[in-house]
Amino acid sequence: MAKLVECVPNFSEGRRPEVLDAICDAITAEDGVVLLDKEMDHDHNRAVVTFVCHPSLAVEAAYRGYQKAAELIDMQTHKGEHPRMGACDVCPFIPISDMTIEDAIELANQLGKKVGEELQIPVFLYEDAASSPKRRNLAKVRKGEYEGMTEAIEKDPARKPDYGPAKMNLKSGATAIGVRFPLVAFNVYLNTNQKWIADNVANAVRSLKGGYRYVKALGFEIKERDQVQISMNLVNYTKTPVFRVFETIKSEAARWGVMASSSEIVGLVPNDALADVAEWYLRLENFSKEQILEEKLKEAGASAAAPEETFIDEVASSAPAPGGGSVAAHAGALGAALSSMVCRLTVGKKAYKDVKDELSDIRDKGDTLREELTQLVETDKEAFDKVMEAMKAQSDDKDKLLEEATKGAADVPLTVMKKSLEVLKLAKPVAEKGNVNSVSDAGVAGLMGLAAMEGAAYNVRINCQGLEDKSFVDKMLSDAKALLEEGRTVAEEIRKIVDSKI
Repeated sequence: MAKLVECVPNFSEGRRPEVLDAICDAITAEDGVVLLDKEMDHDHNRAVVTFVCHPSLAVEAAYRGYQKAAELIDMQTHKGEHPRMGACDVCPFIPISDMTIEDAIELANQLGKKVGEELQIPVFLYEDAASSPKRRNLAKVRKGEYEGMTEAIEKDPARKPDYGPAKMNLKSGATAIGVRFPLVAFNVYLNTNQKWIADNVANAVRSLKGGYRYVKALGFEIKERDQVQISMNLVNYTKTPVFRVFETIKSEAARWGVMASSSEIVGLVPNDALADVAEWYLRLENFSKEQILEEKLKEAGASAAAPEETFIDEVASSAPAPGGGSVAAHAGALGAALSSMVCRLTVGKKAYKDVKDELSDIRDKGDTLREELTQLVETDKEAFDKVMEAMKAQSDDKDKLLEEATKGAADVPLTVMKKSLEVLKLAKPVAEKGNVNSVSDAGVAGLMGLAAMEGAAYNVRINCQGLEDKSFVDKMLSDAKALLEEGRTVAEEIRKIVDSKI
């Protein structure tokens, strides 16, 4: 399965569908971000949005949601049943496939830093991303809610946010960003409107009141239904299954002479959670998830799918593009990726605490360069295609069109050289200060950066050969020569550092 992360931001808006639609449109503005679900609750005045994407898209997608919520939601006038402290109240990342908890924690920190600095919203990290054990529990982070936290953030050192200002953003509030196991948002309705009964039943299953370890529960009055509700987050359904919680609520409600009239799941639910419920209530023998038809179809579909052609397959084909220019850009992207990898293997380790900030910054720059060079792989191919189109043109302006297209084809590899020189400049401090066990990886990052520059320089030169504009040619060749000389110098410095440590 492809690398995927799920993100479930909760917004303090459950009464204006147009606001939620605008937030969802912002989140999914970039291709590759898929909206799975959106739920609104009028009484809670809260919305839950679920989207999935490749981890490289997740931070920007979530940030766009924060940005739009900050624009459209005013916490100074917000009222609702559900505890809350901000316009985007919480935003957890959930690793789905080919991702570790550590990968998700890094996303949480990147988003926290961006939201804190650019939107000036206080950010608290919670659950697996928490900066201290005391901040794992969201209820403790959100203690006092929007109104009570406004003063606490400024005056209590223990309530200082992990990112952003130590001052409540009066319009947007504060937010919690975290990493967690897939939870089940599960509500049970009782056939009474007495909230005190709901409170007592909720306390019977709630972790903080001596109930189940992985259950967060509160009682609410749902006026439009003239009923009360036990609203829960089952934060680990494998250790506290849905059926066990439901049976306990039924039993506790009976003590007060009421019954559980219905239940609901808010948002998405893992297949395994419902399979457990079916197995328990139906008393199935020897049941497994593999017996579910859709699971078998999914498995069959995956195995029957034709393998996708890789970049290497494309290069090896008879097509003239992608060619050397694209391969040079790809090499640069790999160099950037290796530098980021070494940073990730360094940041967070006690032995390297003095370089945490520096290597965190290099990691982020490396990720940006990797994305830019990956895009240049396609840009180089597109530039070549334009040259081919100009050569085939049946027009009096054919020579002019060809000249401009060839200039473009020369300019792309020069950009690759500039970006790859930046890769080399990042690889040097990584080799110097990064995890010594990964110094060879930093060395290969340097080699890939230099290979990208050497290869791109070939493409600058060959594309300049047929150009009439000599001033353009002279500048391109001069720039390429200067860049290559600097790149070779930095690459040699990296080589010496690596050789000294191996």
